[in-house]
Amino acid sequence: MAGGMLMSAAAAALLTAAIPAHNPSTGFEDPPPDKIVIKVATVNGSGCPQGTAAVAVSADNTAFTVTYSDYLAQAGGNSDPTAFRKNCQLSLLVHVPQGFTYAIASADYRGFASLQPGAGGTQRASYYFQGSPNTEFRTHAFAGPQDDNWQATDETDWAQLVYAPCGVQRNFNINTELRVSAGSTSPDKVSFMTMDSTDGDISTTYHMAWKECPED
Repeated sequence: MAGGMLMSAAAAALLTAAIPAHNPSTGFEDPPPDKIVIKVATVNGSGCPQGTAAVAVSADNTAFTVTYSDYLAQAGGNSDPTAFRKNCQLSLLVHVPQGFTYAIASADYRGFASLQPGAGGTQRASYYFQGSPNTEFRTHAFAGPQDDNWQATDETDWAQLVYAPCGVQRNFNINTELRVSAGSTSPDKVSFMTMDSTDGDISTTYHMAWKECPED
């Protein structure tokens, strides 16, 4: 927790407005030195069509949220054969105050699952910094019958956190995926999973850890 506490004094203000998806950017224009700023560099995937995802930063600088409104995978019945898998690849530019770096400590995913008996669903995510050989994968499986909200949390031990390199700008990449299989018990009935909630959106929250960079 010490890394998160170090950040509070260095960044008292930040950008809190939601950032719409498909807002290509190659960098920041004069980012303020005392703020964390997150911008979407690219967003691609069948689970996040244009205009259906947004990013916002929490008021305490320790988390950011990705909101989806059209992220659904389904199988069985008359489902399109390609609909069983949906994914979303986010590439984010993260500006942090000079002398600090960050890592993703945990991620919370929520959605709704309607799985027939024998059907199954999978939520998967991978995380990596641009140019880094280290990619972290997490997978959560769900089994039918189920007709309820679902939640999954990816957590990284503090000793195993992978921090962004100090002194350079590297995009942070998140690739999420939903898969649904109809199974052999009720293949004529539709099963589906979404990253959404009853109001049509899901707030997927990524919790950040902070630490000071070593002095040159």
